[in-house]
Amino acid sequence: MKLLVCGGAGFIGSNFVRQRVREHGDEVVVLDKLTYAGRRENLADLEDEVGFSFFHGAIEDADAAADAMQGCEAVVNFAAETHVDRSIAEPDAFVKTHVVGTFVLLEAARERGMRYLQVSTDEVYGSIDEGSFTETSPLAPSSPYSATKAGADLLVASYHHTYGMQTSICRGSNNYGPYQYPEKLIPLMVLNAMHGDSLPVYGDGMQVRNWIFVEDFARGIGFTLDHGEPGEVYNVGGPDECPNIEVIERILEFTGASRDLIEHVTDRPGHDVRYSLSSDKIRALGWEPRVRFAEGLERTVSWYRDNEDWWKPTRSGDYREYYERQYGRKLA
Repeated sequence: MKLLVCGGAGFIGSNFVRQRVREHGDEVVVLDKLTYAGRRENLADLEDEVGFSFFHGAIEDADAAADAMQGCEAVVNFAAETHVDRSIAEPDAFVKTHVVGTFVLLEAARERGMRYLQVSTDEVYGSIDEGSFTETSPLAPSSPYSATKAGADLLVASYHHTYGMQTSICRGSNNYGPYQYPEKLIPLMVLNAMHGDSLPVYGDGMQVRNWIFVEDFARGIGFTLDHGEPGEVYNVGGPDECPNIEVIERILEFTGASRDLIEHVTDRPGHDVRYSLSSDKIRALGWEPRVRFAEGLERTVSWYRDNEDWWKPTRSGDYREYYERQYGRKLA
């Protein structure tokens, strides 16, 4: 199969591309505009692989999307602005990428009779005190990030209903693992602990997340692509739930850093208390998570410890300025 993978130079997208090229023998074209979190370095080991090619461009650019789609059978759209804090400060970028970009891709795919898979998030459902969200749970997004992702999902669903396009949506829980940009909780805390920087914890740190190792989520997207029914949504949740403060305490154990580095800061506006996904529907297709959180977290810490050349540029320049503005703390 020849795939167009939009946002394939990002964290989850690059892991998915690696699986499809090496494990499935697919031909993969990546379209990515290479923002701060989308980096060619994430795909460096694939540059010489047969069947891999790269287009530099944005999904909201109709000409770039059309050029990249040539000869492809399906589109898998990872392209997204993903950090809730940034969506609160700069919501316009999220509207442009998630809503306008998704519309451009859908139109181009519809014109060519292509299949379309949208990669989404559990955050479109909002927060849940107990139990787990299913694919029929109502959407109740609480941030500009999740609201624009929900809007994109609804647009995708409408193209199936109205035009009969073969679309599907895959919603994942909190991903972690190699190549994740260090604005997100786990890589941020790992690198800060390694450098002796403070570990900023929102509020009491008791926000509960359903964690999934990135390779498991990438396989779930592949299962949806290969076995899912058109017009359907599939939740891909991790095998373990854990409060943020406990995640941080485990990172301190793996890095050998002091608990004194933990510093509680003012909670962010509208912070969801708990996410949880039921994955029964995709499990019925044959997917199962392979990596439990304790193992995956240890593997993740080891990867960041062993890949300084990858993360070192991310702790300088624009990111350093953003971090210090966001948390009022300086990086070492």
